[in-house]
Amino acid sequence: MNFSNCCRIMVRGRDACWEHCVLVDAAKQKVRCNYCQREYSGGVYRMKFHLAQIKNKDIVPCTEVPNHVRDAIQKIVTTPKKQKNPKKRKIDFAVNNAPENTSSTSDDFQPNPASSGQNGSTCPPLLFPQPPPSAHPQVVNVEKQKHDCADKKVALFFFHNSIPFSASKSMYYQEMVDAIADCGVGYKGPSYEKLRSPLLEKVKCEIDDSCKNFRDALTETGCTILSESWSDGRSKSLIVFSVTCPKGTFFLKSVDISAHADDARFLFELLESVVLEIGVENVVQVITDSAASYLYAGRLLMSKYTSLFWSPCASQCIDKMLEDISKQEWVSEVLEEAGTITTYIYSHAWVLNMMRKFTGGRELLRPRITRFVTHFLSLRSIVIEEDNLKHMFSHTDWLSSVYSRRHDAQAIKSLLYLDKFWKLAHEALNVSEPLVKLLRIVDGDMPAMGYISEGIERAKVQIKAYYNGLEVKYKPIWDIIDGRWNMQFQSPLHAAAAFLNPSIFHNPSSKIDSKMRNGFQEAMMKMVTEDKDKAEFTKEHPMYINAQGALGSEFAVMGRTLNSPGDWWAGYGYEVPTLQRAALRILCQPCSSYWCRWNWSTFENIHTKKRNRMEQEKFNDLVFVHCNLRLQATTQTRVGKCKPVIYDEIDVSSEWPTESESSSLLLDDQWLDNLSFECMDSPSDHD
Repeated sequence: MNFSNCCRIMVRGRDACWEHCVLVDAAKQKVRCNYCQREYSGGVYRMKFHLAQIKNKDIVPCTEVPNHVRDAIQKIVTTPKKQKNPKKRKIDFAVNNAPENTSSTSDDFQPNPASSGQNGSTCPPLLFPQPPPSAHPQVVNVEKQKHDCADKKVALFFFHNSIPFSASKSMYYQEMVDAIADCGVGYKGPSYEKLRSPLLEKVKCEIDDSCKNFRDALTETGCTILSESWSDGRSKSLIVFSVTCPKGTFFLKSVDISAHADDARFLFELLESVVLEIGVENVVQVITDSAASYLYAGRLLMSKYTSLFWSPCASQCIDKMLEDISKQEWVSEVLEEAGTITTYIYSHAWVLNMMRKFTGGRELLRPRITRFVTHFLSLRSIVIEEDNLKHMFSHTDWLSSVYSRRHDAQAIKSLLYLDKFWKLAHEALNVSEPLVKLLRIVDGDMPAMGYISEGIERAKVQIKAYYNGLEVKYKPIWDIIDGRWNMQFQSPLHAAAAFLNPSIFHNPSSKIDSKMRNGFQEAMMKMVTEDKDKAEFTKEHPMYINAQGALGSEFAVMGRTLNSPGDWWAGYGYEVPTLQRAALRILCQPCSSYWCRWNWSTFENIHTKKRNRMEQEKFNDLVFVHCNLRLQATTQTRVGKCKPVIYDEIDVSSEWPTESESSSLLLDDQWLDNLSFECMDSPSDHD
């Protein structure tokens, strides 16, 4: 080993940056980043700028480096090296006072970088290719100025075009910035013409291709058709169709049903057309609104296509239970009083800021969940912050403020010290929280199909236990739950899902009654139709009941609670393939459509404005692309959440899927106005 290689190894051993990169070519000193796999020549020095996310000439900041590593490398880069001995100082002095022309200096000469360019040095900058550490603060300062300028330019674009700040949360936002950075200086953004036509068409084609791949996966898992309806309360009614399976969710279309919103036959034919488009053999379930017209349309659909199920949205059903509970006189009273507290606090900026100081920044309101859930969650927040709120209204800052002397503030303070209010508040929370927790489970980002039936029973048991079995107390709440569940929602599909959930079926404390068993049998009659499959199912059924073979192995027993029901069947159901296929098709379906909340103004715009045919096609393409990109992003955020549901660990105070800011498509129709003359239709083609 020669001397230079020995020196290189010694340097490598001392430099902490080598923990985060690897030497791939010693001759060219090419180094590869351990996080993003980019390679740079010039040794570990240039790699430091990459890892520290500091732009330096052609070095692209690493997007995958952990924050703590980035901060550590930044500290190394920006901290000047200490001069350790007098000998080096002499060399520095000689270098700094060297003649102006030093081009004859040997290539192997390595001056102390701490002094180059300092103290009047006139050495040409090209003499030392590596910038001195003492100059790093200047480099960082220049880079910070560039970053600040770029941030400002991006902000100006947002402000000038009224782009919602939530757009910065999009998964495509940073991807866009990174792609622009990769192109380097001189990149020109796509023009108005390119955006509205070739790029829109290109992205739409890519989404169409992914839809085809998506449809190929439906034969194994089946899918659910989501039908969401909306009305402005007057004359406009719309319906949006999308289809979902474990691979993701795709938007299909929106339809104006204003003239047929209550026509069950029309709705049936509309649902049927979507089922036929997807393929009857691929559809396990259709979820719609719970209105009477949809109920009748769903029954018509199941009578004609006996292999599929119809269900109303579970979230909507549970939300209706909470609405009915909130109409109980004593519950209505306490919710109204809680509303008075939050209304007062949020109506005065000074009071609101003071409240946030006393609660540690925690809010009392949750504005983007359904109305009745919001009421109960706000009441819950008030109960949690009881001591802080009382402390606030008795604090010297409050007592010395002008607000404390006002009548409305004194009324709020009196309410906060009223024992009756807190007693009813605690009771309302204990009655509602089991349902709120169940709603959080079925709200879309958990594998809830196997838990909904059991969840209803759990909620009833908890409410009964809170009242110590006093029927006069719990019975009115039970009647509300049973009325909504039994009349509108319960179906063989949910009974079968509970039956096939091993954490429920094989749990001695679970209630496996005849209703659940009969529901399972009815569902299997719909799903297992071939004589050969019926014979296999008859053989396999007892193996699950008695936990025989692989279904009763040590790992399978442990997996009942450690795996989601679908994963459990995929892993341990290989000895009962007919039952396994039915279980997977049932357990991977959702029971709610609330998680993919739509911004209805987008669809209203489609169906209200008069356009020629070509304009309408372009507009529909834009909406199709927008909706599917949004669904793809939502699906990616839900990846990895397929875990077993543990009721006691559900935190209703955490962010709900429906709380994320609704995606708003800002539709400026002017971009449609300049379509080429050849594409324009005659006036007679207008709607």
